[in-house]
Amino acid sequence: RPSSLNRQAARHDAERPEGGSLRVRRMGAYKYLEELWKKKQCDVLRYLMRIRAWQYRQQTKIQRCTQPTRHDKAHKLGYKAKEGFCIFRAAVRRGGRKRPNGKGIVYGKPKHQGINQLKFKRNLRSVAEERVGRKCSNLRVLNSYWVNQDATYKYYEVICVDPSHAAIRRDPRMNWICDPVHKHREMRGLTSAGRKSRGLRVKGHRANKLIGSSQTAAWKRRNNLSLRRFR
Repeated sequence: RPSSLNRQAARHDAERPEGGSLRVRRMGAYKYLEELWKKKQCDVLRYLMRIRAWQYRQQTKIQRCTQPTRHDKAHKLGYKAKEGFCIFRAAVRRGGRKRPNGKGIVYGKPKHQGINQLKFKRNLRSVAEERVGRKCSNLRVLNSYWVNQDATYKYYEVICVDPSHAAIRRDPRMNWICDPVHKHREMRGLTSAGRKSRGLRVKGHRANKLIGSSQTAAWKRRNNLSLRRFR
């Protein structure tokens, strides 16, 4: 008896043109992987992710990977299986950000005495990219993606590029990252996860306040009076 995933794939793959004959569109290997990762609560992925979560807990918080866990996702985000590219897996502790005050005492106003229920502004994927960028300071962070999580950690794989490698410097599609302006782009909110935390994912009429790619700069420009004669 075919599984629900196979039935759904067969239903979408089958196309009946006007001639009346049934034509079946074949999916590639990456498409099957993509459909499998969409069903994270199926028995196969639940079993695999539980085994892998145990394995990840035994390793260091930043671990070099020989190959990406999600090949389809890594290649969508710019990964190439060639020299100059590498994958690092980072474990980030889940939850909010507790204020690091000794004994939980804030010697100030009652407004600032919160300790526990504080939330970090950036997302955990951006934090994982930052930690990998600090650890591998000679590499450039290209992108990242989620791979696993348990009760304590979330695990992300970060795609890094070596800007000094000849294979990268000769590649016309990738040598843009060799420019000095892209040093530690993960620290400055220039990766995909960083741009999301800055609110730059919106388009259209909702992005009117994002002119110049900065909400703060746009607000200051609209709310400050600039008299050019008396500057």
